[in-house]
Formats: sequence, structure tokens, C-alpha cells
Amino acid sequence: MDLSLPNPSWSKDMRLLFDQFMKKSEDGSWKHLPSYKNKFSRRIEDIKVFFPDAKLIKEKISQAQLFPRNFEEGLGFEYAMFHNHAEDRTVCIFQGGPYLQGAPGFLHGGAIATMIDSTLGMTALIAGGIVMTANLNINFKRPIPLCSVVVINSQVDKVEGRKLFLSCNIRSVDEQTLYSEATRLYPTNVCGIAVQKWLCYHGLFVKLDPEKSLT
Repeated sequence: MDLSLPNPSWSKDMRLLFDQFMKKSEDGSWKHLPSYKNKFSRRIEDIKVFFPDAKLIKEKISQAQLFPRNFEEGLGFEYAMFHNHAEDRTVCIFQGGPYLQGAPGFLHGGAIATMIDSTLGMTALIAGGIVMTANLNINFKRPIPLCSVVVINSQVDKVEGRKLFLSCNIRSVDEQTLYSEATRLYPTNVCGIAVQKWLCYHGLFVKLDPEKSLT
């Protein structure tokens, strides 16, 4: 089941943004990205690309679920992502539920970091097949109110040799409030064949030119 589709826990703002991006997707400029509890759980060979000596417990991996999708409806991470191929950009609309509280009335910093990591990761995965992070830096500007809706904008900035640089920011729905900014670095030659096939199947995989700057 695609968990990035609207459910009764979504606020009016969340549903409105989703409908707006679905409308933009009609001409092909944006693409809605599905999201499930189980993600590449059978692709053990891809993990071994990074950690060939890792002793993975296969029976446990078969039970694995995507971390942000492990809360009951409306209690944790409610989000949907859309990708713009021409702009190398991913937008995530996110509503953080009551189980993600840090300081009273506000989202936990770890929950914010999780969504930044997820959005940047999806952008990199589509752009270059990247599935592991080398570096992630986050600047928290303002706390995010619990159960509010925010927009996470992620983009590819440039490619230098085998390094892929991305950035993102989190803003309020009206774009007037900046909550967080982040940058992320990936090596670009570590994508497993199975992941690339999945991206190609969904029309998402794009091979980047390492000599070309995207800024």
C-alpha cells in the first residue's frame, strides 16, 4: 500500500498541497513518488556493495520496515514526495504527528533530521543511484510546531568527480518562515544494479555527468 497517499489524519494544508502537486504532475513536469513500509528489503546484495564484510541477518532483514513509516496513521511521519526531473529537485510535504515531540509543542530535532535525510536521499537516489551518505550538515533556524505542515525543498547543486553535492531547506506552507537548512555529500559510484533497475522501471533514474556543474 502506498503510504504517501492522503489519509484522514492529513490536515487541510497537507491535503491542499498534495492536490496542488498532483495537478502539476498532470503535464509530466512533476512525478509523485510512492512510499511503502518495505523498501528494497530483499536487496541484500546492494548493502554488500558498501559493507562486503557485514554479517547481515537475512531473517531479520525480511522483517525490516522503513523507519519513517513505522507509526500508526497520523501519529508520526506523514509525508509525500514529488520530483521534478528537469530541475533535479524533490519536494516533500510533511506533517509531524504527536509522537514526534521534542520540546513541548514542537517537533524533535531527530524527527526533522530524519525527513531531511529522507528527502535528500531520494533526490540523490534519483539523480545518481546513491544510497549511502558521506556527510550531512543541518542548521536549525526555528523550531517546528508539532502537527504543523512544512515543505522540504531538496536539489542537486553540483557534481565534482565522484562527489554529488545536495542542499535543502524547510519552510512553512506560505514560505515566509525558514525552519532549517541542510547540505549533504555523497560518493556517486556506489549504486547497486537492483536499485538502478527499480529507478529505471519507475522512470526516475538519471545518469549525471561528473564533469558538469549544476549550479
